[in-house]
Amino acid sequence: MSVIAAVPDYRGEMLDRQEKFHGKQLLYIGWEDHLMYCAPLCIPVDPQTPFGALPKEIIPNLYAEHPDVGLIDWDKVQWFRSGQPFDPDFAASVLDNGLGHKAIVRFRTPGLAGIQGSCS
Repeated sequence: MSVIAAVPDYRGEMLDRQEKFHGKQLLYIGWEDHLMYCAPLCIPVDPQTPFGALPKEIIPNLYAEHPDVGLIDWDKVQWFRSGQPFDPDFAASVLDNGLGHKAIVRFRTPGLAGIQGSCS
């Protein structure tokens, strides 16, 4: 998304460049139909983190307060990268799955649509 500055020829320093994160990168993770979390959560991850760590360790901890998290059937989850469906390679790294700095990965859990089906 481009931004137009109110001041002509404005040049600002990007403060969230990857090199500012000590070898990590930012990854946005969003859970479709679960608006108890109104926006994707942003976490720092090592780019070499296996994608399989997301469903096994990272996502359950991020969303631990939601009552649906323990009901997720990870074999049926639908994954999205930049809004497009994709089949991740769980053994490959986050980076090797095409998720660079400030990328967004979203997941949909068929059969689960928030608290009592309310999408919350």
